[in-house]
Amino acid sequence: MPTRANMTKVPATRVLMIAALAALAFQTAAAQSNYAKANDSAKNKTAGTVDAAAGPNTPDLAKTLQAAAEAVGLARWSGVGGQRLPEVDVINTMEIWATGTTYGLGQPYKPSEPWAAFKTEFHAALAYNPPAMRLEMTCTNAGAAPQHTIQVVREKYAWDESEIGAGLVPGKGTATPTLAAANHRLLQLWILPYGVIKAALAAGDKTKLSTENGTAVLTFPLSGQLAGVTVKATLDANNEVAKVETRSENTALTDLLTETEYSDYADHGEIATDVKSPGHIVRKQGGHPVLDIQVKMWDANNPYLVFPVPENVKKAAAH
Repeated sequence: MPTRANMTKVPATRVLMIAALAALAFQTAAAQSNYAKANDSAKNKTAGTVDAAAGPNTPDLAKTLQAAAEAVGLARWSGVGGQRLPEVDVINTMEIWATGTTYGLGQPYKPSEPWAAFKTEFHAALAYNPPAMRLEMTCTNAGAAPQHTIQVVREKYAWDESEIGAGLVPGKGTATPTLAAANHRLLQLWILPYGVIKAALAAGDKTKLSTENGTAVLTFPLSGQLAGVTVKATLDANNEVAKVETRSENTALTDLLTETEYSDYADHGEIATDVKSPGHIVRKQGGHPVLDIQVKMWDANNPYLVFPVPENVKKAAAH
C-alpha cells in the first residue's frame, strides 16, 4: 500500500460534510484563472452550483456537463433537513499513486524512435483552490542510478524540491525556482478529468458541445496564465472523460500541446467514496509518448494538503 507520510487522513464522512456546505461548490472552478472577476453579476449570483444554466446556455451542453460531473462523482446532491439543494463540487484536493513509464522529454532521439524510457514510481498531490500540485517521481533506466525529483507548482510559482517542504525552514533542503515550468505544470491540473469539468464550467458560454463519431466532445479555452490554450475533451459512452487534447495557435506554447487518454475508470480510493478515477493514463506531447502509468491508488477524499511557496521562489518571481 502506498505510504501517506505527507498527508493527514480524512474520514469518508468528510465528503458528506463538504456536500452540505453548498457555499464551497464550484468556487474551485474559478481558481483556474481570474475568470470569476470577468463574469458579470448575473453569473456570480449563481456561481457554486452544477446547474449549467448559470454558465453554458444550451440545454444539451448543460446536461452533458452535469452528466460528466456525476459520472466521476465530482458533483453530489446536497441537502439539509431533508431539503434537496443544487449539486455541489465535492472535490478540491487529491493524491495519486501510480507506476509505469515516463519518457525523457527533450532528450536526444531519432525521429522514428521514442524518447528514452524510464520505469517510474509516481506520486502526485494536487489542489484546485488555489491551483497547485506536487509531483514526486523516482525514475530508473537500465544501467543508471535512480533519479528522484519533486516538482511543485502553485499558481504562477514553480520550483523543484530536494525534499518535501524544502526551503521553508532554514537548513531544511533546497528549493530551486523553475518559474519557466509553471504553465506546463499547471496545465496538468486542468487536463485531468476533474479539471476538465471545472474548467469547462468556468469557461461559461465559451464552452462548446459537438459530436464526433457518436460521442460528445467539449471544446473550451483556458484563461489566465494558460490563455491561448484550447482544450478538446472527448467523453465515452459512460460520460467519462476519455481523451483530452490541448491546442494553440501560438507557436510560443508548443510545450503545452498534449494528448492524454484515460481508461479503466473505477473507485481507486483506499476508502470507497464513489468517486471514480481513471486507472490507466497515457499522454503524448508532440506525437511522442511522455507518460504511461497504471494507478495504484487515487485519494479523492479531499486529503489535507498545503503548498506554501518558499521565500526565495517568491523573490525570484518578483524579479
